[in-house]
Amino acid sequence: MKIGFNLLLWTTNLVEKDFHLLEKLKKIGYDGVEIPIFEGKVEHYQKINKVLKDIGLESTGLSVIPDEEHNPISGNNNNRKNAEDFLKWSIDCCHALNSSILCGPFHQPLGQFSGNPPTQEEKERGAEVHQKSSDYAKKFNINLSIEPLNRFECYFLNTLEDTCKYVDLVNRDNFGILYDTFHSNIEEKDPVGSIEKSATYINHIHISENDRGTPGKGNIPWEETFKAIKNINYEGWLSIEAFGRALPDLAAATRVWRDFFISEEEVYKEGFKFISSHLNN
Repeated sequence: MKIGFNLLLWTTNLVEKDFHLLEKLKKIGYDGVEIPIFEGKVEHYQKINKVLKDIGLESTGLSVIPDEEHNPISGNNNNRKNAEDFLKWSIDCCHALNSSILCGPFHQPLGQFSGNPPTQEEKERGAEVHQKSSDYAKKFNINLSIEPLNRFECYFLNTLEDTCKYVDLVNRDNFGILYDTFHSNIEEKDPVGSIEKSATYINHIHISENDRGTPGKGNIPWEETFKAIKNINYEGWLSIEAFGRALPDLAAATRVWRDFFISEEEVYKEGFKFISSHLNN
């Protein structure tokens, strides 16, 4: 397994002034970083790839649906077409990064609710968009990893059971599930047991504490979680995802209004040590 770090702790758009962070993470021992793909041109991500290559880091890509006008499950044809174009752009940027994984909750806009469970029509509309996205991604050997979120952030995909059914509906071999320990701790009756039940669907993992702070300093059942991950013979990325107050818009979206760690340095230093200790046991 490879250990990565999600750069959303610092930025939604990696630019030159942030490149020193990459060097710090490489020095700690990380195998790669998770790059937010929220804006910019493909050429920008090609530049980032060159920097990563020079430093000796690999990458994964992360994308989210920006708004209702790009909603894959919308009843509006134009919105779904915009979603297709947005995901195609995200895949192009992911390819420019030389990444083999594009992950994230790219199934609906964050914080949007209908007041009802997702309908079959919404599932079918979303599946059609994600089928096209998966087919396009396969040209570049990119796997898509869709992320179920807790019910306070979205309504379309919350539990692993429902997400497995949705992946079956999409029915593409490069379309799987991002298992996030934070969201599963909220939504699953048995967060650890759900890993084994979803074993053949999981193609990416976020290591995130119950408060989204430093891994190992909260109440996620880590020993059992890592044991389950090993038992399913998972060989992909373990990417730390933590959120602070540095980015006001993101802090608002993730409901972060107080500090959950002493420093950002604590998160990436102690987080790496924590994961490594479990992988080496």
